[in-house]
Amino acid sequence: MRLSQEPEAVSPARIRLLLGVLVAAVVVTVMNNSMVTVLLAPVREEFTASVAEVGWVVTGFSLAFAVCTAFFGRVSDVAGIRGVFSAGLVVFVAGSLVAALAGTLPVLVAARVMQGVGAAAIPALAAVTVARVLPVGRRGLAFGMLTSGVGVGQALGPVLGGVAAELADWRTPFVGTAVLTLPLLVGALRTLPGPAADRTGRWRDLDALGGVLLGSAAALLLVGVTQVQAVGLGGPSAWGSVLAAALLAVAFAARIRAAVHPFAAPSLFTNSGFMSAAAVGFLTLFGFLATIVLVPQLTSAVNGLSSGQVGLVLTPSALAVATLSAAAGRMSDRIGPRMLALSGIASLAGAALLLSTVAGGPVWVVATGLFGTGVGLALVISPATNAAANALPLSQSGVGLGLYQGAIFLGAGSGAAVVSAVVTARDGAAGAWNPLHAGPAVNFSDGFLVVVGVLLVALLLATRLPGRPSRGASPAEEVTPVPPCS
Repeated sequence: MRLSQEPEAVSPARIRLLLGVLVAAVVVTVMNNSMVTVLLAPVREEFTASVAEVGWVVTGFSLAFAVCTAFFGRVSDVAGIRGVFSAGLVVFVAGSLVAALAGTLPVLVAARVMQGVGAAAIPALAAVTVARVLPVGRRGLAFGMLTSGVGVGQALGPVLGGVAAELADWRTPFVGTAVLTLPLLVGALRTLPGPAADRTGRWRDLDALGGVLLGSAAALLLVGVTQVQAVGLGGPSAWGSVLAAALLAVAFAARIRAAVHPFAAPSLFTNSGFMSAAAVGFLTLFGFLATIVLVPQLTSAVNGLSSGQVGLVLTPSALAVATLSAAAGRMSDRIGPRMLALSGIASLAGAALLLSTVAGGPVWVVATGLFGTGVGLALVISPATNAAANALPLSQSGVGLGLYQGAIFLGAGSGAAVVSAVVTARDGAAGAWNPLHAGPAVNFSDGFLVVVGVLLVALLLATRLPGRPSRGASPAEEVTPVPPCS
């Protein structure tokens, strides 16, 4: 392990190149996942599949991602960032090519699982790289750039995927994904920290059993909340999966207390700064993705918009994330994450309340509400990620930021599933829970109101995030940055 390099060893040009590779990788992987939403209809038609069957094209990716995110973060402590990140890109490319060549739906689902496994390495290790290369106080802009990449990917995916599918077929976007990823593999091998520079553990210390227990718990939780949407809370597949997830979580907690070298140190879960940031991220993504999932259903079913028109309604939100996240991250270094997160959550909650009130009303008002959700996400996620990274010692940065990324992903999946279940359950209700709502789409109004309630909890938790940093203060366990390439 080599942590004694002077900061000057990391040139600004090398840092810019490194961030370019990381941000581009985030854009491509997010774009790949967001484009699938516009490809499901032709996939279903070609394979004559049911809605439930073709849904596994999305669910397979999500489950693989949930299982592997924290695991890759921990493995990077042992194998180094460069090797694990590059391996993730290789698996992602392989999955893209298999998807493009898939002759049956099960093969396509298997390819999407491969993509999910590979993609899981990208956000977690991108955040770990920033935490290890840049010192506390200079990370916010970099985290903001990564979040901007998420917004760009979300905005470009449906547009480019739809255009490519129209000009050729649904397989073409997967070929494009592979082509775009290959140069990033070369860039990762040339710029990311090498194993000699950033290892903080040994292979014999890797607690594989703990990782399997944690990943399985996350996957079953995601299956459970997804099944709530399909079969309701009373369905055995829903409550059974959630119960199994809880039992595995208890087993994981017992394992990390008993293991000599646990997958994650128990102290990580008593680190109030880290846990507060993770909780804020989880609830924020719960509210954001629930909103993003409900609006297309609302505007197509009630307002009668086409797929292209729905895409235009979603664009302001993605553009807000893409344009504001970097600035929010930079500001979090200067004024701390608390005020930014509080402002962002307030924007998200206000937008959700507006949508609950006007559900079924003018589309331009809905688009305005979505812009508020994008502003809110930009103000929360970069500062929250900065807070999580700053709360972690170097020895826990890999697994810690992997867990953080896994938490916000589970929040996103849970929000979409739970709030969609509320909308389904409230279909045909006589009156909305929101007394300000008057008109159609009562069930959608109620779904958005649930989002408001969740975000109010997030608002309370955000008060526990760090405030403005003291001048001259230095973190207790800050380390000198390591060079990106060695």
